[in-house]
Amino acid sequence: MDSSKPPRVLVASDSFKGSASSARVNDLIEQGLRRACPDVRVRKVLVADGGEGTVEAVVSARGGTIRHVVVPGPLGGSVDAALGLFDGGRSAVVEMASAAGITLSDRSRESALAASTRGVGELVLDAIDHGARRVYVGLGGSATTDGGAGFASALGARLLDDAGAQVAPGAAGLERLARVDLSGLDARLAGAEVVGLTDVTNPLAGPAGAAATFGPQKGLTAADLPAVDAWLGRLGRLLGGAVGADVASLPGAGAAGGLGCALAALCGARLTSGIDFVLDGAGLDEALADADLAITGEGRMDAQSARGKAPVGIARRCARAGVPVIAVVGSRAEDLGDVYSQGIDLVVPALVAPATLEECVARVARNVPVAAETALRAFLLGRKAGAGSPVAQGSPTAPTPRRG
Repeated sequence: MDSSKPPRVLVASDSFKGSASSARVNDLIEQGLRRACPDVRVRKVLVADGGEGTVEAVVSARGGTIRHVVVPGPLGGSVDAALGLFDGGRSAVVEMASAAGITLSDRSRESALAASTRGVGELVLDAIDHGARRVYVGLGGSATTDGGAGFASALGARLLDDAGAQVAPGAAGLERLARVDLSGLDARLAGAEVVGLTDVTNPLAGPAGAAATFGPQKGLTAADLPAVDAWLGRLGRLLGGAVGADVASLPGAGAAGGLGCALAALCGARLTSGIDFVLDGAGLDEALADADLAITGEGRMDAQSARGKAPVGIARRCARAGVPVIAVVGSRAEDLGDVYSQGIDLVVPALVAPATLEECVARVARNVPVAAETALRAFLLGRKAGAGSPVAQGSPTAPTPRRG
């Protein structure tokens, strides 16, 4: 590499959930890069891993249009959800995050038990009504742990108690679930292929299941988890018995609070990596051929990031291309699990002072450029020293956010 030439940097950050989109974070990273090197050559790619921003990223990469559909929200009322049509209208992409996402919940225990995926089912049917014969469903950023029960009801399935009555919405309704009746499934599903875009590989239930792994971040208490896990396990067994397949154990069945399981059972959906689908469409591998460095990111990096999240998906491709990759993140956990062994070379948190969670969100526009400047200066230091890559397996020391 010629150290006299301006570096060529590929910027491909996921959104910072609840504070900035992928496009906005990419722009903020570019600002910081130009502080370190005004002549830096920057190429930006929108990315998502099945969660927030998936519709925008897919339509940006593959062309098409975004339309908005009013569907039931996770806690009642209605929400304006995004739906992307591409491939001449033959394919559609919807995201659970816009119809039943965590940002639509106050994350209280009551909301966590009541949140429903019904709006996601209505989005899928709307896509089919508008001509889509293949529907990609982004599974990430959910407020729900209902195992896809609301989604199933929207598609015409009946989830019944011992008396033959429909159970209540949300995870709480699953306590009384005794029988699943799929005889009324919407006939429109027969003419469409459904693909679930997952950002995790968790099964529906068990120690690594939807409730145990993701329930607390949605508002479930430690005391709730064994019961909710048992309810999800029963739902998985009933759905599996109805379709003659062990859908509950599929990698990704626990995505979006168990919606992955319902997609597989009711739609025959294939569950695949959301980040790989998005990156294939965006031509990331081709872009890496002309890059000296890649910078990715997400709002919070922790041990879960290694299980299918966007930065690690990008890092794996960077490793194959021989391109070093730095993650600029809103904050990081003390334990990052396997992210370094998955290809991340350096993690730079975007914190410059102790802050509450709310303050971190408010300061994204100020802090992300600082972190990006640090990232590029680390790379340039390595290049100057002849190393050709940033410091391996380390990160600058930064304060840990305090929660108010």
